[in-house]
Amino acid sequence: MLQLVKPFIPPKEELMPMLEEILYSGYIAEGEAVYEFERRFGEYIQNPYSISVNSGTAALHIALMMIGIKEGDEVISTALTAEPTNIVILLAGGKVVFSDVDRKTGLLCPQSVREKITERTKAIMLVHYAGMVCNMDEFNKLSTEYSIPIIEDNAHALGSRYNGMLLGSNSEYTCFSFQAIKHMTTVDGGMLTLKSERACEQARKLRWFGLDKKTPRLESDITFAGYKYHMNNVNATIGLAQLSHMPDVIERHIDNGKYYDNELRNVAGISLIPYYPNTEPSYWLYTMLVENRDDFMRCMTEAGITASPLHLRNDRHSVFGSSDELPNLDDFYRDFVHIPCGWWVTDDDRAHIAGTIKKGW
Repeated sequence: MLQLVKPFIPPKEELMPMLEEILYSGYIAEGEAVYEFERRFGEYIQNPYSISVNSGTAALHIALMMIGIKEGDEVISTALTAEPTNIVILLAGGKVVFSDVDRKTGLLCPQSVREKITERTKAIMLVHYAGMVCNMDEFNKLSTEYSIPIIEDNAHALGSRYNGMLLGSNSEYTCFSFQAIKHMTTVDGGMLTLKSERACEQARKLRWFGLDKKTPRLESDITFAGYKYHMNNVNATIGLAQLSHMPDVIERHIDNGKYYDNELRNVAGISLIPYYPNTEPSYWLYTMLVENRDDFMRCMTEAGITASPLHLRNDRHSVFGSSDELPNLDDFYRDFVHIPCGWWVTDDDRAHIAGTIKKGW
C-alpha cells in the first residue's frame, strides 16, 4: 500500500556515527548539539531567533504564554487541524473560538475571523494546513488593524513560502513540529521562531522551569514559572543530520504536488485547491475536493493507494464545547481528501495515482 505519510531518516552510515558520538559523549541533555541545531535551523529559514523544544505542541503553548493568555481570553482558531493546535489554548486557560474556513481551500477565512473578534480576543491561531499557506496578505492587515498577535502553526508547512521567503519570519510567533511524520522529524521535537533576542530569552526560560540554561544554575533566580519543554542533544543530533537533506526532501514533495496540479486539472469529479497570492505550498499532503469521497477512497485502496481526510475536525470533540456554525467547513470537510505526495512517491507511483484517478470511481 502506498503510504500517505512516511518519515524520512538519513542513511545509517551518516546518522548512526553522529548518534553514537553524542550518546557516549557524557552529555545527552540540552547542550551544544541543541544550540547548533537552533543555529543551523535559523540559517535555513533565515531567522536567527529560533528556540527548540520537545514538541510542536510545546512551541504553541510557549507562544500562548508569551502573549499572556489567561482564563476568559479568546483565541480565534480553525477546527480543521490536528487536536494539539486547540488543546494548548485550553491548557493556557483560554477559550477556543472556531472561525470558518474558505470553502475553496479549507484554510481559515479572514472575513470570518474579523466577524469573530471581540474585546476578549487576544490572539489568532493560523494553521498552514497540509503545507498550504493561509491568506497572509489579509491576515497581516487584520493583525495590524486590531493589534492582535498571530501565531502561525507551521507543523505541516516546513518549506512553504510567503513573499518568496520560507515561513518562520512573518509573524511574532511561528511554531514548527518535528514529530514523526512531518517533512522533517527528530523523532519528536519542535521549534518556535520569534522576532527578537529579548523574546528568545523569555522563551528559553519558559521551556526550562523559568531558568536560562546558559546562566549557571547557582546564579539563577526564577521570576516566573516555566515548563520542561526543552529539546535534548539526541533529538537535536538527529535534526542536524536531517537538515542537509531537507532541501531535496521538500523539493520532492513540491515536485510531486505540482505534478498533480497539472495532471489532475479538469478531471471530472475533482476540484483542485487554489493557492493564495504570494504563497507557495510545500505539499506535506496533497489536498483536493472530490465528489463521492467514500467511493473515491475505496477505489484508491483497491489500487494500493492510501487516501484519507486524516484529521477529525476539532469542533467534533466535546472538550471544546463548540456551538459555532461553520457552513464552509461543513462543505469542505464533506469532500476533501489527501493522496500521497511525499519524498517516497516515485515518478511511477505518482503516474499510477493520477492514472487511477482519471479512470474514475
